[in-house]
Amino acid sequence: MDQQSRPAEQASPYRPGSTAAEGQADSPAEGRAEGRAETHEAPGADRAPLDLLVWDAPNVDMTLSNVIGARPSPASRPRFDAVARWLVSAAGDRDVEGAVFANVPPGAATGMRGWIEALRSFGYAVFAKPKLHPEDDVDLDMLRHIVDRSRSNRLVRLVVASGDGRNFLAPLEDLARAGTHVTVLSFSEVAGYALESDLLEFVDLEDVPGAFISPLDRVRLDALPPEGAWLRPSRSMREVATAG
Repeated sequence: MDQQSRPAEQASPYRPGSTAAEGQADSPAEGRAEGRAETHEAPGADRAPLDLLVWDAPNVDMTLSNVIGARPSPASRPRFDAVARWLVSAAGDRDVEGAVFANVPPGAATGMRGWIEALRSFGYAVFAKPKLHPEDDVDLDMLRHIVDRSRSNRLVRLVVASGDGRNFLAPLEDLARAGTHVTVLSFSEVAGYALESDLLEFVDLEDVPGAFISPLDRVRLDALPPEGAWLRPSRSMREVATAG
């Protein structure tokens, strides 16, 4: 698909007239700098309180593959209904919103449609973006949505499901300094940026009650049993020797 045939960008369902590309940066670095400046705005006490979850679907899928050493199966993928219950249980009487951001590669639309409709039935809004080039992702769209909601509401709690500290660490710490409780929801193996931050809370996705049907095939270094645990090789020696 060439540049001229890209679908028109749609307005955000949350604030009339806003779009995911509003204030489109010339480069990812400029976009991150813009996000940092805008998210530093202090929450207004006169706005409705909100707990917001934004979910980086490409990153969570990739990091889950890395954690379990295999392509995730339906049984090893997170249950979004359980994540929704976890989010709502901590919100009290505040408004709660969840948004999943996803890339749609060429030829994948049919296969992804059922997953997207399931997300919507669980109460999530979905931002779907075509993946026309290898570098296309949804990080800047997520940051713009966070800025948008921090302007229209008093963002009490923000949960970001992503292990991508390169794009999210600085803007999230700015929000935390401005008074928002920021939680990173990911896997301890890949979210060192949140574990090492003094401003961010970290929750391992597997610690969300009911998020997985059965325990993931992983050994968490932050939760080792007292007697120790074996970490199996992810490749055989013969495979390594043959490839090398």
